[in-house]
Amino acid sequence: MTRRVTHGEIQPRAVVLLSGGLDSTTALAMQEEFACYTLAFRYGQRHAVELASAERVSRAFGALEHRVCDLDLRWIGGSALTADVPVPKDRKATEIACGVPITYVPARNAIFLSVALAWAEAIGAEAIVIGANALDYSGYPDCRPEFLAAWETMARLGTVTRTKAIPIRLLAPLIKMTKAEIIREGLRRGVDYSITHSCYDPIVGVGITPTLACGSCDSCLLRKKGFAEAGVSDPTRYA
Repeated sequence: MTRRVTHGEIQPRAVVLLSGGLDSTTALAMQEEFACYTLAFRYGQRHAVELASAERVSRAFGALEHRVCDLDLRWIGGSALTADVPVPKDRKATEIACGVPITYVPARNAIFLSVALAWAEAIGAEAIVIGANALDYSGYPDCRPEFLAAWETMARLGTVTRTKAIPIRLLAPLIKMTKAEIIREGLRRGVDYSITHSCYDPIVGVGITPTLACGSCDSCLLRKKGFAEAGVSDPTRYA
């Protein structure tokens, strides 16, 4: 993986939402015009091991700063990622593509983007980057282009940056890409997908025992599908 060369004040700044997964990592890799500040969230997710991946990815791409925001969403409930509800396993592609699954966290992207907006405004960033995808995904309503466009309008109206010549932009470079296209683009840009994490229900290792992806949640299935269609080997360790 090639480290990003940044120039501090010379480059425009961007805040990148970084979960440590395949999509957000590729979105970060694509931001060559910006000096990047990465933002991850510890929100009570069952797959909090993704935070270690986010830190590794941020460091690998030379982000100027990486922060983890503690924002516990477990009290809200309503999601298998934050509550004691089983994560769906071994669903067919037609099932994944239909409806909103129980792994949807209510308004998560709206919440995360709002925190990113506050940080972006504070540091004078010109853009916020999100790895949202509307093709090979689990049907989350907050990944749709319509939502992102409406949110960008809100951001411009609700911050002091609306008075500046260059308002904050919301960039979703993966929105119309399939998983295979995302993977190919990431590999072209030197992404090492072995340091990323996608699984919703991992088997967490202890000591020298590695953490294993379950291999059967929606996120794992979409990741496997993407690598297979891209014609490259998936470096993930599955149970």
